[in-house]
Amino acid sequence: MKDVFARIVLVVAVALGGLLGGCSAIDATPINEINTSPANFDDKEVMLHGIAKDPTRIPLLDMKSYVLKDESGEITILTKAELPKVNEKISVRAKVANIAIINGESLGMTVTELARR
Repeated sequence: MKDVFARIVLVVAVALGGLLGGCSAIDATPINEINTSPANFDDKEVMLHGIAKDPTRIPLLDMKSYVLKDESGEITILTKAELPKVNEKISVRAKVANIAIINGESLGMTVTELARR
């Protein structure tokens, strides 16, 4: 009886861990949605999850960026923080902005990192 109870507790703990661990991925915006309709995200914060790649640092302009890739696409993220490691899996809270929106079409979209984990 004691073994059965211990197994039930273990199964429940594993299930809860899986559910709670996956919660952050549930609230993520697919990168493809932003790329295909940037005007819909203008001046909005989004949560993104993916793999970091292609870090870029231009010291003279005090500019840093990296590409974030998820299963739906890729997007360039501007950051003031340290660059993430290549192939590091990260979650990013970011703000989408467009230089202009003309007839519903975005011109000059930028995605700026607000926080990373």
